[in-house]
Amino acid sequence: MLIAFNKPFNVLCQFTDRSDPPRRTLAEFGLPPRVYAAGRLDYDSEGLLLLTDDGALAHRLTDPRHRQAKTYWVQVEGTPEPAQLDALRRGVVLNDGPTRPAEVRRLDADPALWPRDPPVRFRKTVPDTWLEVRIGEGRNRQVRRMTAAVGLPTLRLVRVAMGEVALADLAPGQWREIRP
Repeated sequence: MLIAFNKPFNVLCQFTDRSDPPRRTLAEFGLPPRVYAAGRLDYDSEGLLLLTDDGALAHRLTDPRHRQAKTYWVQVEGTPEPAQLDALRRGVVLNDGPTRPAEVRRLDADPALWPRDPPVRFRKTVPDTWLEVRIGEGRNRQVRRMTAAVGLPTLRLVRVAMGEVALADLAPGQWREIRP
């Protein structure tokens, strides 16, 4: 079984949480029993999370050797200069080593997304820009660290696709079963 789930902002990619006070988890969304997240999506990130009950499938979806492309819409603080976008396209050096090159393009308009709760901070004096970033690896907080490394802090991060599976019209907290 393979499930596409739209993970809301500030929800953990696990079914339990032992922190005090406990944080929101996948347990509240009525997902089928015995499925687990294939990969991670940060607590403060939103969008497509794949879940499966098949360990081999989970491995294929997450192992870097399979280079499963992940596509994100990223709202960054500032207006990107061509040199900043080129640096992301070449790959940037992070504290855990260089990243692979990313596919990056500036979105012409704000994407049609649901409102975030709480909303992203808005500052009249600082512009923001939406980028589409596609990477073939998945290090911890990688996209956020990449944009920060080139001087474009991430304000909002939404994963919209993993490989051929797209978020499509799923609202936050909704899920659908798809064919693996």
